[in-house]
Amino acid sequence: MIPAGQQQSFYDQVGGHETFRKLVHEFYRGVSGDPELRALYPEEDLGPAEDRLRMFLEQYWGGPTTYSEQRGHPRLRMRHVPFRVTPAQRDRWLNHMLAAVDTLELAPANDLLLRDYLERAAHSLVNAFED
Repeated sequence: MIPAGQQQSFYDQVGGHETFRKLVHEFYRGVSGDPELRALYPEEDLGPAEDRLRMFLEQYWGGPTTYSEQRGHPRLRMRHVPFRVTPAQRDRWLNHMLAAVDTLELAPANDLLLRDYLERAAHSLVNAFED
């Protein structure tokens, strides 16, 4: 029960850990079948990347602060600077991420809020243009 005057976080509204676990797992299922995106992950096992993204999103949306406790401040743009993120890669990433959002069957307002954030974040990480 939420104390009077206190709002529930987006994390809790959408189902907490299980929702974000499913979102990120579905996203990486798409990445694993996309040779161009998969090539950006040097690890053979996508599990560690999956854990990092899930923890980041959980923390961003009001869940546990495990990401910062384990990895420090998110610094999203700084962490992506070493990678050449083109508009085409952004679009591929968004394609898989939005398909993963489709699997969640969120309430319309929550769905829109999540999609808006993911689209803005993806656009903000572009740091290179096509050759």
